[in-house]
Amino acid sequence: MKTVRVPIALVQSVMRTLREKLQQANKYLNTDYPEPTLQYNQRGTIAGSAYYANWEIRLNPTLLIENKQNFIEEVIPHELAHLLVSRHFGRVAPHGKEWKWMMETVLQVSAKRTHHFDISNVTAKTFSYACRCQEIHQLTLRRHNKVQRGETQYRCRHCQAILQLIKE
Repeated sequence: MKTVRVPIALVQSVMRTLREKLQQANKYLNTDYPEPTLQYNQRGTIAGSAYYANWEIRLNPTLLIENKQNFIEEVIPHELAHLLVSRHFGRVAPHGKEWKWMMETVLQVSAKRTHHFDISNVTAKTFSYACRCQEIHQLTLRRHNKVQRGETQYRCRHCQAILQLIKE
């Protein structure tokens, strides 16, 4: 796995936004929630994720670098809201009314559940497999390698045939 280095100016911008939004929330909620840990190790097409037990936010460095300010303005409050909701309300629906309230009322940002960033640079390579009913199935690198090593076989959900690699 290749490590992506986030430029220091971008890290500083992330921290500035995180601290501003956290301060805003603490003031509104009359609380003193601590600053969460930030990790730049989120992989795949996920922009960020919140880990309640660790009070941690993980960010996708590639999507951050490619989308800079849009990423910061959208993803940082989104993930911070998850942490704040978990502390303030306990266990609730991930994008439920409490999260929406935290986003819109407390953090004063639009409550969007998903990002719309270009993911072409973070989408994993897939391999095409076919079955008897001529449907094309895309297998991830991990699944493809398991098939190639003879560790497993995958079947079509429709015709139940074992999938066969399409030679390219």
